[in-house]
Amino acid sequence: MIDLRFSTALQMVLSVALADKDGFRCTSRTLAEGLGTNASFVRKLLIPLTREGMIVAAIGKGGGLHLGRAGEQITLRDLYLAVMEDKRILVAREDIPVRCRISANINEFFAEVATDAETAMLNALGRRTIADSLAELLRLDGIRMKRLTITANAAE
Repeated sequence: MIDLRFSTALQMVLSVALADKDGFRCTSRTLAEGLGTNASFVRKLLIPLTREGMIVAAIGKGGGLHLGRAGEQITLRDLYLAVMEDKRILVAREDIPVRCRISANINEFFAEVATDAETAMLNALGRRTIADSLAELLRLDGIRMKRLTITANAAE
C-alpha cells in the first residue's frame, strides 16, 4: 500500500507557505478541499507538523494555519521525519525460512541496502527547504502560465 502522508504533508505545508506569502487565510478545511481529501486526514497530519513547530494554528477571527518558522528553516527531511516517524521505506521479509546461504543472510544484507537507500533519500530531502520548494513551484507556474497564454493567443 502506498503511503501518502509525506506527499500530502508536503503539499499542505507548501500551501500554508503560499497563503502566508500571499496574505490568504488557510484552514484545515481549505487544505482538505484543495487536496481533494477529507479534513480528518488533514487534521491527523497537522498533529506532527504542529508538534515539530512547522505549522502553528491561530484560533479566532483572522485565525488559521501559518508556518511556525521561516520556510528556509524547514527542510523536506524535517517534514518527512515528522509525518513518517519511524516507518522505514524499505522493509525485509521476516518470515523467510533459512534453507540456503541466501536466505540465511538476506535480512542482514537487505538491512545494509535499505539503510544506504534511506540515507541517500534523507540527504536529498535535507538539501531542499520549503522556501526553495515554493520558489521552484512558483517558477514552474510562471512557465505554465506562459504556455497557456501562448496557446490562447494561437487559438485566436
